[in-house]
Amino acid sequence: MRTVFVLFDSLNRLSLGPYGAKTIKTPNFDRLAARSVTFDNHYVGSMPCIPARRDMQTGRLSFMHRSWGPMEPFDNSFPEILEASGVYSHLITDHLQYFRDGGATYHTRYTTWEYLRGQHGDAWQAEVAPDWPKLKQQYHPLQYSETRGVDQYHHIINRQHLHEESDYPLTQCFDSAITFLDQNGAADDWFLQIETFDPHEPFNAPERFKEEFPTDYNGPTLDWPPYGRVQESPDECSELSAHYRANLAFCDEQLGRLLDYFDEHGLWEDTALIVSTDHGFLLGEHDWWAKNRMPIYEEIAHIPLFAYHPDYADQGGSRRQSLTQTTDLMPTFLGLHDCGVPPEVTGHSILPLLARDQPIRDAVIFGTFGSAVNICDGRHVFMLYPEHVTTEGLFQYTVMPTTLNFLFEVDELAQADLVAPFDFTKGARLLRTPALEKSPFNPYFGPPVFFDTETVLYDLAADPKQERPFRDADIELELTVTMRTHMRRHDAPAELYARLGLPIPRDAGPQILSQPATPAARSVEPTNG
Repeated sequence: MRTVFVLFDSLNRLSLGPYGAKTIKTPNFDRLAARSVTFDNHYVGSMPCIPARRDMQTGRLSFMHRSWGPMEPFDNSFPEILEASGVYSHLITDHLQYFRDGGATYHTRYTTWEYLRGQHGDAWQAEVAPDWPKLKQQYHPLQYSETRGVDQYHHIINRQHLHEESDYPLTQCFDSAITFLDQNGAADDWFLQIETFDPHEPFNAPERFKEEFPTDYNGPTLDWPPYGRVQESPDECSELSAHYRANLAFCDEQLGRLLDYFDEHGLWEDTALIVSTDHGFLLGEHDWWAKNRMPIYEEIAHIPLFAYHPDYADQGGSRRQSLTQTTDLMPTFLGLHDCGVPPEVTGHSILPLLARDQPIRDAVIFGTFGSAVNICDGRHVFMLYPEHVTTEGLFQYTVMPTTLNFLFEVDELAQADLVAPFDFTKGARLLRTPALEKSPFNPYFGPPVFFDTETVLYDLAADPKQERPFRDADIELELTVTMRTHMRRHDAPAELYARLGLPIPRDAGPQILSQPATPAARSVEPTNG
């Protein structure tokens, strides 16, 4: 078997033609849907980018134990399992988060990998003394920074080096993919992952794509929305949304190059193709931009998934209503290559769904570390928040103390406990590290910056846009019981139940094995040697 997995970042499902988009044409996503099975109820697991990728690579949810962080030594990794079975895996990506402290153990799980430079805040081009007065005129204040290390700073520098369409990392990803297929297409037993940062912000695409979406905005470059409430003028909002559509059109065209290659080289006969994203993105819906800060609305949580398998080519154009989520990709990839699924995996292969629509799960739970635990049963979404999101007593469980671009703070590690294994850590004991207000992840997606943190219920059948939250004790009880079952299956820590006001299972861990040293015990007597 040969498999191609295309992973875009921040695809808003409702911006795609197969999911009902009206404001943008996506002819190549339409072509893909005509060939493949389209999943109508596919959901995220752990949020945002790197937590989602840990779910995809390991086949289990991670947000109940950990924020943004690397693969852990005890994690199952599907490309490593493939390699152990003789299946070659190759990653092509321009996703810079793999190459920062908080994601640096993902790409090295593949047999080989290639990184295309220049996206977002990639610390790529070295320019010691930029012409800041000139650059300041070119960019809207929302996306301008002269502070080294800030993503906007690096993006401004990098963007000066993107002149031709061939310079764009998105183009280079698909160029590299076609090269891989030219060199290896005749071989068997390989897995190719084409992973693009687009259409993640900044929505930077060649100008010809923006021409399709004119606005009345007249100002410096504005294609990077803030992570916050909509406060911009109508013209600014239109400009930001237009740039997203332009970037999505760019993605669609590049996807078309891959589909053309499948057509021209007969890959539909012997190659599986799966296309999805890590999460969605708010483009002004609910008066919010982006993700992380606000509740995980449908525009973020409910994501696209297309799956083609040569054995089920006759199912092209069909749709599935069964609930699926990102954790299901890992066992699916293993199933495509006849590899066994480790017992720690909680996801379900979607391969049986290609033959016929049948339930593989009763619900999905998803969330961001430290925020609500959310559940969807296909009809209702219940967002269960802690009464006080910023309450102390939240911990991270890890032996890899890095996050985002940072190492853990020494103060965090000084207060860490050594705790007994969870059922998925294969006997490995962990550091239980308190999530302090000064924790490096907090300014980005930690408890101090969550908003609208009220427990709510939505009826997706009657209110698909989630405009009318309500409460119903009977429905909430049923969903809470199901949520607690899923939490137990993932060996959620005892304090998470307590934060959510749920009964704590008697067997909930972890057991503390050693306390952090006292300040006096940590002091070191001076020596003469």
